[in-house]
Amino acid sequence: MWLSNNVTEFILLGLTQDPFRKKILFVVFLLFYMGTLLGNLLIIATIKTSQALGSPMYFFLFYLSLSDTCFSTTIAPRTIVDSLMKEASISFSECIIQVFTFHFFGCLEIFILILMAVDRYVAICKPLHYMTIMSHRVCGMLVAMAWVGSCVHSLVQIFLALSLPFCGPNKIDHYFCDLQPLLKLACSDTYMINLLLVSNSGAICTVSFLMLMVSYVIILRSLRNHSAEGKRKALSTCVSHIIVVILFFGPCIFIYTRPATTFPMDKMIATFYSIGTPLLNPLIYTLRNAEVKNAMKNLWRKKLISDDRK
Repeated sequence: MWLSNNVTEFILLGLTQDPFRKKILFVVFLLFYMGTLLGNLLIIATIKTSQALGSPMYFFLFYLSLSDTCFSTTIAPRTIVDSLMKEASISFSECIIQVFTFHFFGCLEIFILILMAVDRYVAICKPLHYMTIMSHRVCGMLVAMAWVGSCVHSLVQIFLALSLPFCGPNKIDHYFCDLQPLLKLACSDTYMINLLLVSNSGAICTVSFLMLMVSYVIILRSLRNHSAEGKRKALSTCVSHIIVVILFFGPCIFIYTRPATTFPMDKMIATFYSIGTPLLNPLIYTLRNAEVKNAMKNLWRKKLISDDRK
């Protein structure tokens, strides 16, 4: 049973109210978002068109880039437009949709990172059975489970958001809708809601991070029995994954595992994992992966050849 709400729209206070700083944010966010789209869509196109990138690792990388693109798109375009406005507003229904999509694609990214760790574990620790265990059918089922799990998590967020009564204050001290800033506007005791939030989002972030770190410790320990070339290649891949995991999970754990308190730095930290990390992921994976770089070069050559023929 939902409590009645008198609020039909919210005012987003953003990162700053200073007109000059808002113009700077417009440029920065626009450049970051364009870079995110370019980098991730390039990876998606490269994996889709290259026969050399048909292994399960690149199958999961495809979905990581897809989730990065969608994750950034749930926040960046509106933030870019809002930075040009004197007062940014968002309707109640749009706010709820943003909460759902933000958590859906954020959670999907977490699950894809876990699947990538599983893939590396099987490839390094059980190489003889790799193609049997990580078959196309199994990989497809794992990704489907990740989508279903993300949907369940997001529906829980919606359930919590809709159970909050809003009867007056409508200024969200943030640049997008999320449960933490919404909790501050609710005109009822939010202790239980906050507890459920921490046990849901906080637990997913923390448990997933610990699982990933343990899995990579096991993987790195198992490399002692590999050849020098095998160690080099496996280390290059694993280090890329570990960097992405730390960059994404560090800020998420800080935000979602605390009681109902907010700090001035929260918005800047949220900016890092919602805008910055989706931009850094393609850079990390392409700069440290020779196969992806070679596939991109081949894709570029094919484009040049086709353009010359025209």
